[in-house]
Amino acid sequence: MPTSFPLRCAAIAVLLFAALPAWAQAPAVSLPAAAPAAANPYGLQALWAQGDAVSKGTLIILVVMSLASWYVLVTKLIAQSRMGGQGKAANQSFWKADTVRQGADSLQPGSPYRYIAEAALEATRKHDGLIGQVDLNTWVTQSIERAVATVHSRTQEGLAVLATVGSTAPFVGLFGTVWGIYNALVRIGASGQASIDKVAGPVGEALIMTAIGLAVAVPAVLGYNWLVRRNKVAMDSVRAFGSDLHTVLLAAVAARRPEG
Repeated sequence: MPTSFPLRCAAIAVLLFAALPAWAQAPAVSLPAAAPAAANPYGLQALWAQGDAVSKGTLIILVVMSLASWYVLVTKLIAQSRMGGQGKAANQSFWKADTVRQGADSLQPGSPYRYIAEAALEATRKHDGLIGQVDLNTWVTQSIERAVATVHSRTQEGLAVLATVGSTAPFVGLFGTVWGIYNALVRIGASGQASIDKVAGPVGEALIMTAIGLAVAVPAVLGYNWLVRRNKVAMDSVRAFGSDLHTVLLAAVAARRPEG
């Protein structure tokens, strides 16, 4: 008995060493691969793919409104920057000229300041006939005021687009949400499944329209207020130029008249 136990241990060791090559050649047991992450069945892509003509039309309208508001915002900023540069050029060159005519010629073509100067000079040249019965001071004042009003009207172009987008885009998005929820509830009712996973997806998908409407409206409102403020600053400079031009022009006309 005592001698049999070492013999058994030696036999087991020999069998283990003999089995090692077979185990090494055996194919490794592979663990199951992790399942790929499930794609999100909801979102803008699903909203477009599953939406009807009304939903797609609403989304297209919101996109067009956003593009229009950003176009107006960028173009107005460029125009206001150009107008500010023209104002600086007018203050540097116009008042150093010997005559109003030379000062007007020194201004950039298309400049609102040159437009006002040309209108004032035209008023002095056409002060005859029935218009000659009007006092020159009153006639020149009215001509400059009309020119300033025209410039102000041009600075307001496009702002109505921003105001319209800012005030209506949230309601357009809300309409898309209501329509999307209605269609989602109709599909849920037709399928007969009212579990939370069947309801939350389509309803949350429809709420994206409201978020899009707000995303379109907020930049339009902020841009509108910003542009209105910048227009006010620019028009203050234009009105000051018109007032100074009125004084200088009347003094030049009075200096050309013979004394007594």
